[in-house]
Amino acid sequence: MDGIARVTLITGAASGIGAALARRLAAPSVGIVLHSGGSTAESRSRLDGVIAACRELGAQCLITHGNLMEAGHGELAVRAAIDHFGRLDQLVHCAGHVDKTPIGELTRGGLDRSIALMPGALLELATAALPALASSGAGRIVAVSSFIAHKFEPRTLAPASAIAKAAMETLVRCLALSLANQDITVNAVVPGFTRKDAGKAGTLSAQGWIEAAARTPTGRLNETEEVAAAIQFLLSAEARQITGALLHVDGGLTLG
Repeated sequence: MDGIARVTLITGAASGIGAALARRLAAPSVGIVLHSGGSTAESRSRLDGVIAACRELGAQCLITHGNLMEAGHGELAVRAAIDHFGRLDQLVHCAGHVDKTPIGELTRGGLDRSIALMPGALLELATAALPALASSGAGRIVAVSSFIAHKFEPRTLAPASAIAKAAMETLVRCLALSLANQDITVNAVVPGFTRKDAGKAGTLSAQGWIEAAARTPTGRLNETEEVAAAIQFLLSAEARQITGALLHVDGGLTLG
């Protein structure tokens, strides 16, 4: 598409970190593909709000929907981006969920769903996007992990999610090494407790947020904009020599 200098595909773009990132990246000559797995009226309304904000800042936007737990939907999202804009330069995988089913109750099927949504979808998205990212000359892939893959304690233990996030971080390193000679960098951000939209998965009670802030060495929660800023840096030209990194945005949470 004429006049577009950069195209970014963001999964999990209807709310939270994905939505904050879309708003940060929005500018004239920028194309943003916002993917959401949600099909509810509320989810679509949130996504419409993100689209409106991005377009107001001059970006050209495309919406895609699909359940990334199911094989093929990641490839469809990539194909939609390329068909619409004629290119794809950056891929950010924010989509995820929190499954706190304890060991002893967690089934293989439950674990499989988390694996499919996080490392599984990232692998499918990256594989489908590889030719476009390589031709970009400065391809970027960023995955959003979580502190739960590094800090284990009864209050925050979500085994399926922790396992899936840890596997995704390993995949990030494998992709980084494999794609480095194609001018594609692959990194992950590792957020700590991050304030979420009300009603979203993983949202804590008011008291829970207070306790989470108290457990963070800096004494406060992440804002989604702070995590989005870290991702934006990893997508930038200034970060072209950074690949295979895990950038912790957690206020020191995983240091102890």
